[in-house]
Amino acid sequence: MSPARVRPLRLGALATSSIARRRVLPTAVSMPEVDLIAVAGRCVEKAGRFAEQFGCAAETDYAALLKRPDVEAVYISTPTALHRAWADRALRAGKHVLVEKPIGVNADEARQLYSLARERGLVLRENFMFPHHPQHAFAADLVRRGRIGTPSTFQASFCIPPLPADDIRYAPGLGGGALLDVGVYPLRAAALLLGPGLRVAGATLRTRASDGLDLSGQALLISPSGVLAQVTFGFEHVYASSYTLWGDRGRLSVTRAFTPPAAHQPVLVLEEQDHEERFTLSASDQLRVCLEDFVAAVRGGEVGDGSAEADKRRDAVALLECVDEVRRQAVRVMTDDR
Repeated sequence: MSPARVRPLRLGALATSSIARRRVLPTAVSMPEVDLIAVAGRCVEKAGRFAEQFGCAAETDYAALLKRPDVEAVYISTPTALHRAWADRALRAGKHVLVEKPIGVNADEARQLYSLARERGLVLRENFMFPHHPQHAFAADLVRRGRIGTPSTFQASFCIPPLPADDIRYAPGLGGGALLDVGVYPLRAAALLLGPGLRVAGATLRTRASDGLDLSGQALLISPSGVLAQVTFGFEHVYASSYTLWGDRGRLSVTRAFTPPAAHQPVLVLEEQDHEERFTLSASDQLRVCLEDFVAAVRGGEVGDGSAEADKRRDAVALLECVDEVRRQAVRVMTDDR
């Protein structure tokens, strides 16, 4: 006899963002593990278009969606500055929450939300997709097996070209800026490969003269074992999404590290003194795996301190502690407005 099928997670989408339309909701509705019930946005007409596209109901506003008894979890993709407020309201409404990264604008917001989730016995996750891609576990395994020797240097970059002038990522009041939008990726990659306990040794930010919004930057971090990590991020570059880990025996490079398409086959390059080896891996849809992980956490009741949820809390809070420290230590260079 086949095992009973787990009922789909009844999901509501809070906000009609670009990432929701292009990536998250198309993937969610393709999954048997998810049943998209309703979507809500600031614009009723846009919510209606989303509902028609994804075959669900449209709600008049965010609060109405949170009142629906047939919605047990919500996906939140508001601007970053609104993540904490709406995740808080969703948790207080008894909903499990998957919120776009980062979970807040600083570590205090993350701590408050995770404390509330624990208090309410609910799952709270960031929609940080790239750590779910198996290429990073493969890279970590090569390092554990000694293929690069003793690690000494980590370098990671996530940079994109300038955005349209009206993009919300240029709006300071909405949680804009390169550090929160793209900088969190290489910072998270450093923790993923080097482990917890990273400390910021220094940072620089290029900021707009008119309002101080950060357009790009770099940070230097140190792991507990003494590995130096340099991360680069920004809205002022040709696209780059990669990291490299160097040791005394070899150098391992991962390209398309953060946003690989679902059909992309990663190629990891290991360079040794007189030898280069390439590892071609199977394609993987990191978003789908991330959503599956969220559903499994909800269905498995993973809310205790001894569960995988505790690790997720630690990672999310530690990331924003690094962000806070980068802001605190940064030497700021003023540049013209974009």
